Amino acid sequence: MIYSFFNTLVKGYLKYRKVRLQRMYDDPHGLQAEVLQSLTDKLKRTSYGEKYCKNGIRSAAEYNELMPLVAYEDLYPYIARMMQGEEDLLWPGRVSWFAKSSGTTNDKSKFIPITDENFFDNHVAASWDAMCILYGNRPDARIFEGKNLIMGGSLAEKGGVTTGDVSAILLNRMPLVGRPFYTPDFEVALMADWEKKIEKMAEQCLYEDVVMLAGVPTWTSVLFKRILEVTGHENIREVWPNLRTYFHGGVGFGPYEAQFSKYLPGSDMEYYEVYNASEGYFAVQDRLHQKGMLLLLDNAIYYEFIPCNRMEDADPPVLTLREVEAGRDYCLVISTTSGLWRYKPGDVVKFVSTDPYRVMVSGRTKQYINVFGEEVMVHNTDSAISKACTATGAVVRDYTVAPVFMSDTSRGGHEWLIEFEKPPADLEDFANRLDDLLRAENSDYDAKRYKDLALTRLLVRQAGTGTFDRWLRSLGKLGGQSKVPRLCNDRRKMDEIGQFINP
Repeated sequence: MIYSFFNTLVKGYLKYRKVRLQRMYDDPHGLQAEVLQSLTDKLKRTSYGEKYCKNGIRSAAEYNELMPLVAYEDLYPYIARMMQGEEDLLWPGRVSWFAKSSGTTNDKSKFIPITDENFFDNHVAASWDAMCILYGNRPDARIFEGKNLIMGGSLAEKGGVTTGDVSAILLNRMPLVGRPFYTPDFEVALMADWEKKIEKMAEQCLYEDVVMLAGVPTWTSVLFKRILEVTGHENIREVWPNLRTYFHGGVGFGPYEAQFSKYLPGSDMEYYEVYNASEGYFAVQDRLHQKGMLLLLDNAIYYEFIPCNRMEDADPPVLTLREVEAGRDYCLVISTTSGLWRYKPGDVVKFVSTDPYRVMVSGRTKQYINVFGEEVMVHNTDSAISKACTATGAVVRDYTVAPVFMSDTSRGGHEWLIEFEKPPADLEDFANRLDDLLRAENSDYDAKRYKDLALTRLLVRQAGTGTFDRWLRSLGKLGGQSKVPRLCNDRRKMDEIGQFINP
């Protein structure tokens, strides 16, 4: 009864929030101007602002002119001092929470400041926006009458500073009033040992009325598999009959679609993609069964964009939201209430539409293959492998791709290392289909494959069960938001992972 009453209260609150959300459709540029003004008012109260704009910022053009484009390495000296307790460096005041990035593009973790403003005005606000969209699409939703299962990470505390996955920070700081609606209990949810965590989650969540899931598909599927082993059921909806909603992100969902349709059968199952990173909660899918996520333009982040084909320039052009075009790839640039000023998180986005502004994550600036001029991006490989699985009945758990370099006696190509949940009946047939599908997805790859002149047909190598987990464990990155790099422009990661193929 009390859960039903609370769900009614939430629905009333979401009607109020819908007015705010509507401005993201109706007045995107006005919202972004307001966000920039609010941010720069805080910038002038920091050491960073004193260095670059001590007289303040009066316009977007002036912000572009005065403030440099930066990567994590440029801000790290400030962040390291912030973690030692220094105040007013990148953001006014002292920061005690830092999101630990998975660092898939190098072996070092990144620590992103999570200020109170960033926590409440971005991560929490965006979570409510996602709920507003869900209830708008399905007014009879009962998210706050059942349990919500979140696949979160873990935390560590030292010297008054707490670090961990951003999902774990959100769970840890959740108000007490919200905790009865989540499962498992927070002690289990924040466990660092993922193998033990999966076991405990399976035990605790088994008899709960789970109505919503959120998490990275890879680890969600591991939990599903364990629950089915324990219960003997055919699918997860036999365990949780009221489950209707899954929020997923972190990796492209295409390779997992076939797998999840078996775990979660039924035409009433709803999937929402979210673009939620350590640096911020950027976007959420607002239309069911249609690609593209609504860019959240009133959530304390100012957005700029570098055309993807110019991102290696010494002085690349930087566009405002008003200047982007649909169908183009852009390197994302963000300024946030965490003190990330004109920061390049390394993501490449493509605009699905500009009225409203909807995006898809098309790759990473350091995760692509262009050794032979083929310009293959993650969205190409995700789409190709998803279609190959559909055609052959295979199910993929994880994969990575690296170049095979030319030699005096052989042409170049691509090597795919794939860990299957269900392997295809004929691996050679699968490789042929995958190659054809990738050619259909990417005209540059297709041109290089013409008569095998520059590239030979891709090679598929099957990885044994647990290969990628063993590699991640060796780096201390098993679980949480840690992800396997999909594409690499060299063979270093491929050769590392190759050492873990056999137990």
